[in-house]
Amino acid sequence: MVVMKLNFHSLLLGIHTKVNVILPTGRPVRYEKRDKELYQVLWLLHGGTDDCNDFIQNTNICRYAEENKIAVILPEDNDAFFTDGYIQNGGLYFSYVTEELVKMCRSILPISPKREDNFVAGNSMGSGGAMKCAVLHPELYGAALMMSGSGIRMHRAEDKWVAGFLEKVVNDEDLSEYPKIEEPKRDVQMAIPIYEILKDPEKKAALPKLFFTCGGADMIIHDVRRALRFYDKMGLEYFWEEVPGYKHEWDFWDLTLRKALKEWLPLKHAPIIPGKEEE
Repeated sequence: MVVMKLNFHSLLLGIHTKVNVILPTGRPVRYEKRDKELYQVLWLLHGGTDDCNDFIQNTNICRYAEENKIAVILPEDNDAFFTDGYIQNGGLYFSYVTEELVKMCRSILPISPKREDNFVAGNSMGSGGAMKCAVLHPELYGAALMMSGSGIRMHRAEDKWVAGFLEKVVNDEDLSEYPKIEEPKRDVQMAIPIYEILKDPEKKAALPKLFFTCGGADMIIHDVRRALRFYDKMGLEYFWEEVPGYKHEWDFWDLTLRKALKEWLPLKHAPIIPGKEEE
């Protein structure tokens, strides 16, 4: 495999930022043939207080990428919750991940631009980013994997508004009197766009395949279950696995990545040779 560390100036972030790239290599081939091969892509988003190195340092993602013949791209978020304008420098982190980074990587890397060959995943904070990518840009991804998170934040005191909103939807209660939040401190109100999208049958049908997984001993398991009840109420189709005994930990995320790449995500497990697919 090849592991590259890229550093470049992002126009949307307004700063130099880092991104790690893992490319499988496989059996030796002539370079002129390798240049014609493309790979499916996993856009892997890190959790809070982490950076673009953590999955490489704490999981076997490099080996899994080689075994499954998939490229992995790991951007840096600087605890911005993959949200535009959240942190002090005003960087547009969501737009960066879904627009600028995609264009930059496709221009220099042998990766497929097709929706069915692109997947987004994240752990903890990154799971919220992955869900946001899948819901707001469904045209980019064939599947999304949320590890140790439901895609909707509600486990901190300031996020209880969201928990109450979800419970009202599940219980068929009137939402017209529910207090509005004019300027949320975080992008915690993803519940609202998700709710609006899931009410629309066409938009709901256009969503990529969704996978949720969480450890049974995770500190946020009850909030994940609450969000899944909301998704059930809205008729969302998804895959769910709760693994007993695991907490909010790297052992669980490593296990999940291994299973997702081998069994869950619609991977080809082989390089893509343009033109050969149509034959």
